[in-house]
Amino acid sequence: MVKLPVIDPASVPEKRGSGYPEPFRSRMGDRVKRRLGDACGLTKFGVNLVTLGPGAQSALRHWHTLDDEFVYVLSGEVVLVTNEGSQVLRAGMGAGYPAGKKDAHHFVNRSKAPVTYLEIGNRTEGDNAFYPDDDLMWGEDENGTFAAHKDGRRY
Repeated sequence: MVKLPVIDPASVPEKRGSGYPEPFRSRMGDRVKRRLGDACGLTKFGVNLVTLGPGAQSALRHWHTLDDEFVYVLSGEVVLVTNEGSQVLRAGMGAGYPAGKKDAHHFVNRSKAPVTYLEIGNRTEGDNAFYPDDDLMWGEDENGTFAAHKDGRRY
């Protein structure tokens, strides 16, 4: 049995699905995250171990105003889709997205096998994500965050 600060990723609970409202949630497919950073008590940045099954995607294509993101592929093959087009990433490859750069991105598993990667990003208060391909935005009020259409109507 290991104890903090050491963790065994297999002991970290799986989080399946996404926080997106429909019709977006089902588009993620078979996506599993293990929140490794949370399991260690990290608060300044997150570290997730993500597995995408065949046909699954990481998120809707998006970019962040204040948060940097970095992804490092551990196993399998995944397609990175950005404003510039698509690129294949294989085990040992990574990709980074600076905060404020309006290069919307996401990963899609177009292979017949699962892909696993580490997803790392800071947690900056006031960060916003923009989704250029979809009618989605996040808002915040005294009750917390909520999903809305780009015109402000809530889902």
